[in-house]
Amino acid sequence: MSETTAVDKTGNPAPLGLMGFGMTTVLLNLHNAGLFPLDAMILSMGIFYGGLAQVIAGIMEWKKGNTFAGTAFTSYGMFWLSLVALVTLPKAGLGIAAPTGGSIPAYLAMWGLFTLVLFFGTLRLNRSLQVVFGSLTVLFFMLAAGDAVGSAELGKAAGWVGIFCGASAMYTGLAQVLAEVYGRTIWPLGTVARK
Repeated sequence: MSETTAVDKTGNPAPLGLMGFGMTTVLLNLHNAGLFPLDAMILSMGIFYGGLAQVIAGIMEWKKGNTFAGTAFTSYGMFWLSLVALVTLPKAGLGIAAPTGGSIPAYLAMWGLFTLVLFFGTLRLNRSLQVVFGSLTVLFFMLAAGDAVGSAELGKAAGWVGIFCGASAMYTGLAQVLAEVYGRTIWPLGTVARK
């Protein structure tokens, strides 16, 4: 009986997921920082690049056997889709009530808790992902707190954290693309020594 070995020749889906997350996060948080209003540009990015592209990247990571990235990309893709739905469904004339009371702070805090747990997973990966997940954890909890107490100032401050978080995700994704294209590290990710 002969043994067959399959070789995975598919590309690395992580840059797609990181760019979908990063660019959409930067754009939404430019709004949160007060630089421009929430409009169709941000919502479209949330559906297509932040949402669908990340879900696709998550499925590709799952097929590669990467549970962490599959869970992260698919979950954050669904975060973007659900966030767009929270904004648009109440305005669509479907009789769906807008979020009230503490529902949005609870939504954001739940995502903060999820992100905090994933942050601990990055301690075995690289410094760049630690920055992404660490700043994202802070962002979610700042947004939850700002919404809970009705603080526009805290929301704006969170916007600047979000811009940093999204930019760090873009750096991480592009660093992986450049490393593959050049066959060496161009932008370092900060490897973590495994014990």
